[in-house]
Amino acid sequence: AAQEQAAAKPAGLGRRFAARLIDTLVLGALTAAVAVPMALRARDHIDAKIEAARHSGRTVTVWLVDGTTAVHLGVVVAALLILGTLYEALPTARWGRTLGKKLCGLRVVGIESHEPPPFGAALRRWLVHGVLGLLVVGVVNLLWALFDRPWRQCWHDKAARTFVTGG
Repeated sequence: AAQEQAAAKPAGLGRRFAARLIDTLVLGALTAAVAVPMALRARDHIDAKIEAARHSGRTVTVWLVDGTTAVHLGVVVAALLILGTLYEALPTARWGRTLGKKLCGLRVVGIESHEPPPFGAALRRWLVHGVLGLLVVGVVNLLWALFDRPWRQCWHDKAARTFVTGG
């Protein structure tokens, strides 16, 4: 184990990018399975409100976000959080890898332990990556690995005290 820790090196950025792409596509497809029906229901609800306003013969304000559409949005956000925890955080804490990382031969390990991170760190890693990804700053987060030494960590790795290694 000590030799394995001493030999641990950060994974190449190309394989990390490929693994992230796979994981993003899988999680996106899972979330879309929930989001698309919710979006269609929300659209039907909004269309019905617009049609009712049109038939009223008066000028009225039609709010796109109301109690119904807010619930639909809440379901989508909850699905993303639950599916993300199940797809990203749990496997990272248990095995140090997601499906994408497994296919690309990568593992997420703690800087000190060189073991898969505990669940709290894995969850923090995924949440930081996700929140930054929603912002323009997400690109800087990913590019950070180009310059970071010695572990080529992105900000989500730094937040969780992890790095990605090959094998």
